[in-house]
Amino acid sequence: MKTELYVYTGTGNSLWVARQLIVELKEAALEFMPYLSGDLEVEADRVGIIFPVHIWGLPARVIRFINHLKMKPETNFFAVAVNAGQPAATLLQLQKLMSTRKLSLSLGYSIVLPSNYIPWGGPGPVETQQRLFRNAQDKVKAIAQAVLTGERKKVDRGPLWQNIPFSWFYKMSFRHVPKMDKKFWVDDKCNGCEICFKVCPAGNIEMKNEKPSWLHRCEQCLACIQWCPQEAIQYGKKTVKYQRYHHPEVILQNMLDQANAFGAGNLKPR
Repeated sequence: MKTELYVYTGTGNSLWVARQLIVELKEAALEFMPYLSGDLEVEADRVGIIFPVHIWGLPARVIRFINHLKMKPETNFFAVAVNAGQPAATLLQLQKLMSTRKLSLSLGYSIVLPSNYIPWGGPGPVETQQRLFRNAQDKVKAIAQAVLTGERKKVDRGPLWQNIPFSWFYKMSFRHVPKMDKKFWVDDKCNGCEICFKVCPAGNIEMKNEKPSWLHRCEQCLACIQWCPQEAIQYGKKTVKYQRYHHPEVILQNMLDQANAFGAGNLKPR
């Protein structure tokens, strides 16, 4: 059976999970999730998406992907929502969105990995990160087994106390996300290397006088701040003191590949 995985990542956590799934699923193909403007027809028997939870809900890119996805009704569709411990109702949101497209979500899993939302702090001690990686590997094996055997079950979700307020906050925040880049700024360590410009999957950065400038179509993936080799990009007032993070098994070239895979480079001003 043909399996296709689509991944969206900012700092590598979701890409790492997708790679672990590839190992377990054997013959699956991996693609970066495009920002679709037209329908994408997928003929695979099994389709999986792996993505980060953004502000306790679906990233705009995932929503757009689902809204333009066309596949057979009998396709086994599964999802993995990567988060720092609070998936909230993200997978329930995905399930509802898919139902409006007459699509069915067979499986939906939450995987907890080190936090990459640096405005609220660093990823935690190395020992904690390693424990999360080990736990995630175990869960990936269980996910792969469920996919291979064609299981259908309820999706993972957070507790009710988490789902209700966090889902409300997501709804209130969602339309403001593109302009949340107003809090990005660069300090004197910036050397104009253009990595932030090149790595942004949304084509949201242009270089002015050898410094990055944000264009207010941000996806809040935080690739720019986390992959800056000089740690010169800041967000708000606190990130100066916080440790940067990207998954240790993901390299910069992987992120550049994502940005270029489906034409993000064409969005970037020159």
